[in-house]
Amino acid sequence: MKNTIAIGIQWGDEGKGKIVDLLAPQVDIVARFQGGPNAGHTLVIGNKKTVLHLVPSGILHDATLCLIGNGTVVAPETIVEEMDTLLEAGIPVNERLRISDRCQLILPYHRALDAAREVAKGKGKIGTTGRGIGPAYEDKTARRGIRLIDLVSEGLDAKLAENLAWTNFQLTEYFKVDPVSRADIDAVIELARERLLPLMADVSLILYERHKAGDSILFEGAQGTMLDVDFGTYPYVTSSNTVAGAALAGLGVGPGMIDEVLGICKAYTTRVGAGPFPTELYNADGMCDTAGKHLAEKGNEFGSTTGRPRRTGWFDAVVVRHAVRVAGVTGLAITKLDVLDGLEEVKLCTGYMCDSELLQTIPADSARLEKCEPVYETLSGWSDVTFGATSMDQIPEQAKAFLKRIEEVCECPITMLSTGPDRDHIIHM
Repeated sequence: MKNTIAIGIQWGDEGKGKIVDLLAPQVDIVARFQGGPNAGHTLVIGNKKTVLHLVPSGILHDATLCLIGNGTVVAPETIVEEMDTLLEAGIPVNERLRISDRCQLILPYHRALDAAREVAKGKGKIGTTGRGIGPAYEDKTARRGIRLIDLVSEGLDAKLAENLAWTNFQLTEYFKVDPVSRADIDAVIELARERLLPLMADVSLILYERHKAGDSILFEGAQGTMLDVDFGTYPYVTSSNTVAGAALAGLGVGPGMIDEVLGICKAYTTRVGAGPFPTELYNADGMCDTAGKHLAEKGNEFGSTTGRPRRTGWFDAVVVRHAVRVAGVTGLAITKLDVLDGLEEVKLCTGYMCDSELLQTIPADSARLEKCEPVYETLSGWSDVTFGATSMDQIPEQAKAFLKRIEEVCECPITMLSTGPDRDHIIHM
């Protein structure tokens, strides 16, 4: 298999975990390059569901080495809990997993600050997962972050004391909440020393040497392009770059190592949390269109990390076209086509109307995007069942027409089609 970057190209929750799990047996290495435990990749194998937040999705495969790159922020308690779950299932995670020595750690004071900020924002909150990802990335940029390699540094105690004093000052003086204790920090540090230091490695060097030896690599992203801190619906975004280019800086590799970029998206659109969503039809706060409710219920649209109901709407080709351009997507993997089964008609957004102007691209200003009205094309739905289909011969003509139109308006070929949650519910185009 070619060296491939696999990323989500909507607002996350596109089904990346299944696609990566499907491709993992065909590669030698799966490498995670950004994000933190705000990711939630659900894998369904047989009747067993596994949700991974930090461990790469290829961990279930015997011959696959899984790497966590320097662009990822790691919560020791979360990854250890995942490791223990995998070990109990008989998966030798300690043999298959390596973590970059340059990874930044998420500590309890990051989560406390994250939560306090969201509460203080009230109705204006971003809708973060509250897991400390944003504050951890802030510390990295401010050059006060704690990296995995720092756990063997003589200067660690002084850095922790300084960071904790600064954070507790904000918590108590500005947000008027309880401070974080040093004992809580020390407990997490000791856990990381015991369980994570044995897995520490120079991930960039591993990738360089394995690539030179001819091994194939799957670069795994988290969240989606519309949550990218630069190219998403800012400020309603995550704290890292989620586009394909982030794989290079997030793992320490050069562009010559990349052969293709797989953009993963649903046959409709979903979003969790606040922010503009032009094709939105249904949400838990009162908007309830019949088709949107169909998508939410049949698609079981609840966040695998947060458990929050997802907002649902029609497929937005403006969003996907934007992602194809900024992330250099060479092929689309469409998931959850089966969720559209039974609808009399399906719609596809090809542009936006805003202040009497037809827009074909995403406005940089989220306030303007909030005002945009979708321009739809309406296509015939289908009553035949696509669930579990493994061949295009099983796909009704109306669904084929819908997929062809997606290719045309998104200016990118569909290379994979998912028709259900199981690993074998897939069609290679």
